Amino acid sequence: MFLLPDEVLSAVLARVETVKDRNSFSVVCRRFYEMDRIHRNHLKVGCGLHPAHQALLSLCKRFSHLSSVEIAYSGWLSSDGEQIGDEGLFILATVCTSLTKLSLNFCGFIRDPGFAKLANLGANLEVLLLNFIPGITGRGLLSLVSGCQRITTLKLTHCMQVKSMEWLELLGRKGRLEHLSIKHCKGIGEADLGKLGNGWRGLQEFHFEVDPTQRYTEVFVAKDSVSQQLEPICKKLRVLSLKNCLANPSQGLAQVLMHSEALVRLHLDTCIGVRDEDMVLIAMRCTQLKYLSLRVPSNYSTSARQREAAKLTDTSLKSIAEHCLQLEEVAICSVDGDFPSFASFSGVGVSAMVQWCPLLRRLTLDAPYAFSDSCMQVICASESLEILQLARCQEVSDLGMGFVAKSHLCELHLCQCLGITDAGFAPLLGSNKLARLLVQDCPAISETGILGVAKTVVCKSGDRSGVDFTAL
Repeated sequence: MFLLPDEVLSAVLARVETVKDRNSFSVVCRRFYEMDRIHRNHLKVGCGLHPAHQALLSLCKRFSHLSSVEIAYSGWLSSDGEQIGDEGLFILATVCTSLTKLSLNFCGFIRDPGFAKLANLGANLEVLLLNFIPGITGRGLLSLVSGCQRITTLKLTHCMQVKSMEWLELLGRKGRLEHLSIKHCKGIGEADLGKLGNGWRGLQEFHFEVDPTQRYTEVFVAKDSVSQQLEPICKKLRVLSLKNCLANPSQGLAQVLMHSEALVRLHLDTCIGVRDEDMVLIAMRCTQLKYLSLRVPSNYSTSARQREAAKLTDTSLKSIAEHCLQLEEVAICSVDGDFPSFASFSGVGVSAMVQWCPLLRRLTLDAPYAFSDSCMQVICASESLEILQLARCQEVSDLGMGFVAKSHLCELHLCQCLGITDAGFAPLLGSNKLARLLVQDCPAISETGILGVAKTVVCKSGDRSGVDFTAL
């Protein structure tokens, strides 16, 4: 190792990813120390850094080529010492001249003045990730955006004091923003998104999530002043994720859905106002869609007439299956699947989607209405489907499980499927047909009864962490 040229040693160091291994590498000898000092481009600090600002300054001077810095104080207590505050951002802007990415998590002592200092000196900043920064407001973001001309990625999560939208308007005028994520920021609503203006044209990825505790079904009829502002076609938008949002017909976010023809990933989780006719238009325009996740809202508080008008049905699924032939992964969750009068998607629509999508390889279903053994027969006949995840599919019995033995499935996940017993896996015993079987909270299935069904068998109870219901 000591005889290796710097180029080879640098290539070796590039493969050392963990901080612990990097630190071990640097204490071998002075040469290794110097090599690590020059080539380390990421730094993560948080609890235990004391005194905070002096230690940060020392680290930044040691690693002079840092391009990414993460400051995280999750779980911080006052006994852990002081947090990095505004002075820390000034240190980063002054010493880390190559800084392009900054991530701040649970930083309670960083406020607007700190962002103003960062704006004056951090002109190279391209990626900014803010998670639970209670001291930041719209004014602080505006000063940062004014000084940092190269920001392409901005993610705001639990930034409760951000209310004024001048910063978003400025980002739109610059036209450099490619990735925007706004989650659980109660001062930012659907009506504020129009401030981005022509910035929608260059946006490639957009995530918007509202805290469900602040969302009431009654505000479905709330005024939407951005229908004209969101008219520009989102030609480059490839990833769109909306959760607990309002999509008033022909207004606001509904316009974004209608004009995003380049979409590859679409995630709609409890979005009030999305109708069958909207999904039909999306299907006709977004023909390159590969990943789709739909979770329909529970509208118990609305009248039957309103609920029926804003309901998604099998018509949406059939239209998607007809036009989006590139689909590879689909996740469908019917919140009201146990109640026929409220049900949206049924086994008929799901079966049509599986039959008409030749590239579908992963399917996740959570409580689809009337999803029975006959639907399982259709799904298992698919030649492309590799992974099937079923949750709360109570009409599927051992008979339906028998079709798995004749399918091309590699992985099967079951969660809270009460109609399936050990007997349903008898055709699979010793066949090694499945590479992986995951069973969660299925009381009629025993751990001993499924041994030998797959190469890897996991049986859990009490959680659903092993099943991915978003497909995104």
